[in-house]
Amino acid sequence: MNFAHDQLGPLLHDASRLVRKRFAQRASEYGLSSAQWRLLAVVLREGSASQARIADKLEIEPISVSRLVDRMEQAGWVARQPDPEDRRVRVIVATPSTMLIRNDLKAMADSVFAEALSNLTPDARHALITGLASVTSTLSQAVCDAAADVKDI
Repeated sequence: MNFAHDQLGPLLHDASRLVRKRFAQRASEYGLSSAQWRLLAVVLREGSASQARIADKLEIEPISVSRLVDRMEQAGWVARQPDPEDRRVRVIVATPSTMLIRNDLKAMADSVFAEALSNLTPDARHALITGLASVTSTLSQAVCDAAADVKDI
């Protein structure tokens, strides 16, 4: 193993953990837990999402999503609506009051990322983002290939 291999896993894990912690600190300013913030980010990014989709994106059990949505619905952050494409499914959407502060939430997220990247030069930022995109693409393909291999058995 070389230095890069020895350090990649711990660095990715630590960076991800610290970004989540920083988001949790900042999200608490809005009364959101870390899990609620992550759910809201999925809904705002996608416009609407089924609970199954949210569970997949957050890598948590669907029952956990249901409980999160219950609390967030009571607090006025999200609402459940029938899926226009499948009436058996309900999708989660941001409420009008959440949409009113969407730009504030985006600015908060941007500030966390700016803080995380603040010690990097523009070239180093570009290299980091490009490298992480490549790692993500490579591993996404490997995961898909492995899943296809399992189905073939």
